[in-house]
Amino acid sequence: MSQRVIVKPGLSQPVFPLNIRSVSEIFPGFALGDFAVLQGSSVLSLASLLCVKAQLPIQLGGLQSNVVFIDGGNTFRLYQIAQLAQIHHLNPKKVLDNIYISRAFTAYQAAALITHQLKETIQKYNAKLVIISDIAGFFLDKDIPEVEAQRIFGHTAVYLSNFARENQIIVIATYPPHGDTPRNSLLHKQTCARANVVLSISRTSYARRIALEKHPYLLAGSVELSNEASTMADFSEATA
Repeated sequence: MSQRVIVKPGLSQPVFPLNIRSVSEIFPGFALGDFAVLQGSSVLSLASLLCVKAQLPIQLGGLQSNVVFIDGGNTFRLYQIAQLAQIHHLNPKKVLDNIYISRAFTAYQAAALITHQLKETIQKYNAKLVIISDIAGFFLDKDIPEVEAQRIFGHTAVYLSNFARENQIIVIATYPPHGDTPRNSLLHKQTCARANVVLSISRTSYARRIALEKHPYLLAGSVELSNEASTMADFSEATA
């Protein structure tokens, strides 16, 4: 395979690989300062995997770090994380204890957790990874005027991009599938515009496709995993 990296001096190097079969060919991993978006099917399961992997020792591809999880729409998958911890030979209770969950129930609460409390939270829990689960979900609520939703969401996306870079941590937002509406399309564009890394996961009849859509110095590309070999347990095969 041809070399995919465009070398530029001073760029952060990957410190947190996905370690998913074949994906390292197109995406070696997240770097400190990244604001990344995981979009498409299975992203909530992948977020669970990252919550576990972040706690692995650095020599095993982890961050040896606690995790802050901002839960939009009650998406935290406790039993899945416990199962993945066992696959990685970690104590499930300890893994869950090291994930600090902040739950929001409205768009306003989600925005406030991010813009007013996130810095204090990562300092308190010494976290190098922040997961923003279903970042746009609450902002698609029809009870929120569209212009107001776009304004608050846009401000939040800008904040997260700057926050990751200034604090040299990894912020990963998940964007699972939502209805095909003009509002969703706009919020999706706002999110991806502010992210410096965008990864997509999609399914076909025969395979699961993982694509690198955006990166500051890697070329876009994709790989396919057969559906027979793309369960969540298989996702974690490299470090199990």
